[in-house]
Amino acid sequence: MSNKRPPLDVISATTLVAASMIGVGVYTTSGFTLAALGTPERVIAAWMVGGLLAICGAMGYASLASRFSESGGEYLFLSKTLHPAAGLMAGWVSLLAGFTGAIAIAALGLETYLRPLLFDSVEDRFNGEIAIPVVLLAAILHTIGVRGAARVQDWMVGLKFLLLIAFIIFALAMINSWPGLTPATGTAANPTETLPLAVPALDWLVFANQLVWISFSYAGFNAAIYIASEIRDAERNVPRAMIGGTILVTLVYVVLNAIFVFSAPIATITNDANIAQIAATAANAIGGDSLANAVRIVIVISLFTSVSALTMTGPRVYAKMADDGFFPRWFRFNEQAPTIAIWFQATIAIVAISLATLKDLLGYLGLTLSVCSALTVAMLFVIRRHDSQVKLLLGGVPAISYVLGTLFLAALYGVGEPKQAAAALITVVLGGLLYRWIGQRKSQRPPENPSENASGGQNVV
Repeated sequence: MSNKRPPLDVISATTLVAASMIGVGVYTTSGFTLAALGTPERVIAAWMVGGLLAICGAMGYASLASRFSESGGEYLFLSKTLHPAAGLMAGWVSLLAGFTGAIAIAALGLETYLRPLLFDSVEDRFNGEIAIPVVLLAAILHTIGVRGAARVQDWMVGLKFLLLIAFIIFALAMINSWPGLTPATGTAANPTETLPLAVPALDWLVFANQLVWISFSYAGFNAAIYIASEIRDAERNVPRAMIGGTILVTLVYVVLNAIFVFSAPIATITNDANIAQIAATAANAIGGDSLANAVRIVIVISLFTSVSALTMTGPRVYAKMADDGFFPRWFRFNEQAPTIAIWFQATIAIVAISLATLKDLLGYLGLTLSVCSALTVAMLFVIRRHDSQVKLLLGGVPAISYVLGTLFLAALYGVGEPKQAAAALITVVLGGLLYRWIGQRKSQRPPENPSENASGGQNVV
């Protein structure tokens, strides 16, 4: 390995976390959540609970990052603490859901918000006509090089936050004129339809299901661990980036969603034509078409930074798996950008875009990624048993809260959505089968050097 100084500083790492988190989920989920829960207050409560869980998860990952400063994410952590099979399953989940699936859903969300700006009618447009070129553009950008792509990423994330803050300030200044806060007997979508007079009773199973959806919006809190070896002073800066970035994004999410769900009437937001574009619907209610179009532009920028961040982080996990012999050797890279891995990932994302829809992906990704993250954080306590020097932030309370809370929500979600749970289970099982096949082939060939597979062939704790 080269002794050159890592190219990324703590600012780049933090912006990577923010870019990975603020994506399609926050701009699309709350319309569906409002329809399911019935009141804006419950939607805000769900986002606050989701944010608290994410902060607890970030603290757990911070402890792991202080123990392992290499790139690799869940694959690295689980391989070194539980078993290489668990690591490979996590890598497989990352390949299908964590990166390629997330890239696909972010690109589709970008397409949803950009289409009305480009076309007078969107009814006859085909799925992926914008999303696919966006994925290709991100792949080209990160093929050029890490440092240059990171600088573009920093500036775009900075611009995204400035525009989001400007929208928040403007929306709050107009709060007295929000249609959603004034009594109404009808809606723009259907003047003859009256709003419900009675608030429906809270169904806790439904609430748990919505939290799983919302968890997808917070899933990027661990993004910095995937490129830890490329971050300066990783042991110190990776935890700072994850915790600080997660707290910042949680605050932004709560404020944004308060604007989204309170600014327009409930029936307008949950109308079929608007339910997946809650941000534009809210902007239209506050400032008309001009503000709605401006918000669409902000969201397009925001979602492109998400696609870019995911394009950057994913190949680092695949490279680590290739180093350990579980992925083909052509996924490896040293100082140059991981070109082959970037384009392999982009190709799978394009396939997902062609086959799936936004709503199809939200539940599956939220469930699969949250369970994988919970298992990873749980390994912190396995490490602690063997190494008492491992740091447990706040006595490990946040970490155990994240593990138990996430698994409890996943169990409830599986009861309410068995098909989505089955899809997540199949993904994990395929990873296990892949380990058996690759593990057998790997054991039959001699190592390239005595140190090969040091992290992939046995537990180190």
